[in-house]
Amino acid sequence: MAPPLSNRLAAETSPYLLQHADNPVHWQPWDEQSLSSARSADRPILLSIGYSACHWCHVMAHESFEDADVAAVMNRLFVNIKVDREERPDLDQIYQSAHHLLTQRNGGWPLTMFLAPDGTPFFGGTYFPKEPRYGLPGFADICARVAAAYAERREDIAAQAVELRQALGATDPEPAAGALRFDNAPLAAAEASLARAFDSRHGGFGGAPKFPHPTDLAFLLRRADVDARRMALTTLARMCEGGIYDQIGGGFCRYSVDERWEIPHFEKMLYDNGPLLGLCADAWARDGDPLFARVADETAGWVMREMQTADGGYCSSLDADSEGEEGKFYVWDRADLARILTSQESALAARRWGFDGPPNFENRHWHAKIAGDLQPEEQSLLDSARQKLFAAREQRIRPGRDDKILASWNALMIEGMAHASRVFDRDDWLASARRALQYVRTTLWRDGRLLATARDGRAHLDAYLDDHAFLLAALLELMQAEFHATDLGFAIELADILLSHFEDPDAGGFYFTAHDHETLIHRAKIGHDNATPAGNGVAAFALQRLGHLLGESRYIDAAERALRLYWPQIQHSPNGFGGLLRALEEALQPPANVILRGPPVEVRTWQRALGAAPGRLVLALPNGTRGLPAGLAKAESDHVNAWVCSGVSCSAPIADLDQLIN
Repeated sequence: MAPPLSNRLAAETSPYLLQHADNPVHWQPWDEQSLSSARSADRPILLSIGYSACHWCHVMAHESFEDADVAAVMNRLFVNIKVDREERPDLDQIYQSAHHLLTQRNGGWPLTMFLAPDGTPFFGGTYFPKEPRYGLPGFADICARVAAAYAERREDIAAQAVELRQALGATDPEPAAGALRFDNAPLAAAEASLARAFDSRHGGFGGAPKFPHPTDLAFLLRRADVDARRMALTTLARMCEGGIYDQIGGGFCRYSVDERWEIPHFEKMLYDNGPLLGLCADAWARDGDPLFARVADETAGWVMREMQTADGGYCSSLDADSEGEEGKFYVWDRADLARILTSQESALAARRWGFDGPPNFENRHWHAKIAGDLQPEEQSLLDSARQKLFAAREQRIRPGRDDKILASWNALMIEGMAHASRVFDRDDWLASARRALQYVRTTLWRDGRLLATARDGRAHLDAYLDDHAFLLAALLELMQAEFHATDLGFAIELADILLSHFEDPDAGGFYFTAHDHETLIHRAKIGHDNATPAGNGVAAFALQRLGHLLGESRYIDAAERALRLYWPQIQHSPNGFGGLLRALEEALQPPANVILRGPPVEVRTWQRALGAAPGRLVLALPNGTRGLPAGLAKAESDHVNAWVCSGVSCSAPIADLDQLIN
């Protein structure tokens, strides 16, 4: 008989797993020890996947996992494995897909899957209540039924396992047969599809709930068509005015539960705020609306104040709950305004943020949104009210912060912060991005390989495709904000790892896990964007850019192979392929690489004048910059010269800024 198990989560780095370290459930991390325990005892696995900011994860934990009687049933029947979906997105993707195949329903968190000892799922769901309700039996009863089915129907479960593995394999893309030529038809089709779903009144696409989808908004903002840009700007403006944006403290929540962007699910995720920060910068550059400048400033301020550690890394998320209630930290009563503000401030705040109407959160509290006009002469009074409310809110019990540092999400924030720093000329934002990159280099980069996660200086888990691709894209953005030869060297290392450890050189595209990663029941290639852009799209885009910058055909060819692999899907239905569409745009029209050389002050002036336009990569290389590859080592002089290049083919030097801009 196998020795009895105990709860082994206390040694983990994930705050989510540590939340469950004191449960009476004998939780195991996903590792060889727990998997071999299941195999040797021939016991099914109960796999629970969630994350620390997940409201329903907390609900199921309080109801079932903290209950001694339920835990006793789980411990008797299963090897119980708890997984943080943010640390192990490979597992989350596999078992979310398996859940959909088994149930024909969308997944979510907590994800509750029952696996055979070899890891193949045979039953699953999401949240299960402790007591029978919502048309579901109680969780302990479900556990007993599932265990009985595993004991009594092994042949059926084994046959289903074969079919499930085949079905997972069938989800992989198939490359197009024969010769093909890329064209812009998918770009036009994606724009038309988004236009059909566009909510012209509230912005966004479709009805409630509404998610930000910054990849789609960025796609529309890049389009030449005025109506496409209007969809992006309208959506972003309604988000910035709504409650999905924290009007008091800055930063965006994960999604809106209504179609008006008014009431959010209150968790704040790093992966949303990085791209949305960059998008606000681009919207301001395109439109000049001070709303976008304000929100960019407040969001960057929130990130540096609340999400960046002393070591420089960006934390993952803030919980939706505090004191056991969702949104309690963020909502207000009218009595709060009267107590905290002067009568003038209170009247203005009520009108501006909608406190003069009916309560909009659970029929008893108010959550701030932009509801009324603001006259220019009222701005200072509103600023005073906001500062006082923020200070009062800081005295409340704060939502939990998941302070693990994820390579992929840090890369998204580094890119967004660096891009916004270029648009707004903010050296403090650039310094923040550089501190985060330094954290990645010193903590998550080890022996020439990238690690996925760290907390309190302890890094582990092999990094995934997204970690490498997002970081490569972030480095390309950082180099445009402030060039360092070491960043270029790091970018080349990451690009080479993408080709050597992730690419399928025959069929094309990039696997989510490296060639030497742990063997799982499925190895996915993901081209469709989810909450974050697909790693294949970002890899193709970034490799193309780096390839054109260096004149390196290996990178350009790998990007083309990825586009060829997904071309049939993009042609058939481009929805959700925003990352790959960005790569397609630059495959059809390669970016113009502008190299600036000259005295440091003048070079910086030219760089600012050129701005951050799509389809162009600008590197300011002041005199004295060392460690440049041959293609970038242009001649120094006592005045600025610019070269416009495509790969190693460059124009004659341009010494007139107006000529370059026009």
